[in-house]
Amino acid sequence: MSSPAPIAVPPPQHAHHRWPHLPTVPEAFASLLQTIVVALFLLTFVLQPFLIPSESMEHTLLVGDFLLVNKQIFAPTGRFTGFARWLMPYRDIERGDIVVFHHPDPHYLVKRVVGIPGDRIRIEDGRVSVNGVVLDEPYAAFEPAAPNSFRDNFPTRHYTDPNIDPVWWQQLQSLTHDGELIVPPGQYFMLGDNRNHSKDSRFWGFVPRRAIVARPLMIYFSVRRPSATDVQQASDDRLGHDSELSARLAGFARWKRIFRVVH
Repeated sequence: MSSPAPIAVPPPQHAHHRWPHLPTVPEAFASLLQTIVVALFLLTFVLQPFLIPSESMEHTLLVGDFLLVNKQIFAPTGRFTGFARWLMPYRDIERGDIVVFHHPDPHYLVKRVVGIPGDRIRIEDGRVSVNGVVLDEPYAAFEPAAPNSFRDNFPTRHYTDPNIDPVWWQQLQSLTHDGELIVPPGQYFMLGDNRNHSKDSRFWGFVPRRAIVARPLMIYFSVRRPSATDVQQASDDRLGHDSELSARLAGFARWKRIFRVVH
């Protein structure tokens, strides 16, 4: 009887480990450079962070709010093209917009646009009328302050406040007709939402179109800081009395304001 044919045994298979590709130094440097270029582009042409230092826009914006602003939306037509304009299209400034603009002192201010070119402005007992219609302003705050006839009844022919810019006072008289201030072409009238504690167009005049540089998008962080005028704090703006570490950490920032859209 013949012996059975031998069975071929395949050689053992050795496992091959595939190691992830680690970037070389030039590749890592190129990736870092791309990130820096994108960040610089966004900060230069599109976005920029700002910190709110004063109470003039309470309760819309609080002291300690960090804002991310859109620098592209009010850019003059033709200034930016391509990706930046596609990302955040340009539009005209509208009444009710909150805007960031250049001001001699300090360098930037943030206020709300109340009057656009051609508007007729009047303030009676703190209430704003534009073109004969009283504005509905749910965002306006009237925190306690000493009486001020110039601030609360505008325009007026009585020079009653030492904070009024004298050059603006002279211009104000020539632009007032029938008790209303006429906003000239290319100029905008600004007010702070905290009406009794804001130095704004009532005290130093119009803002030219070329000085308006951005519109706030959102609050990306908010640190609790004391306010000299905010006597009626919102519920998420109160500091607790719990001495536990968790309460202290929770009280460091206004967590509910983070990523809040500004309008």
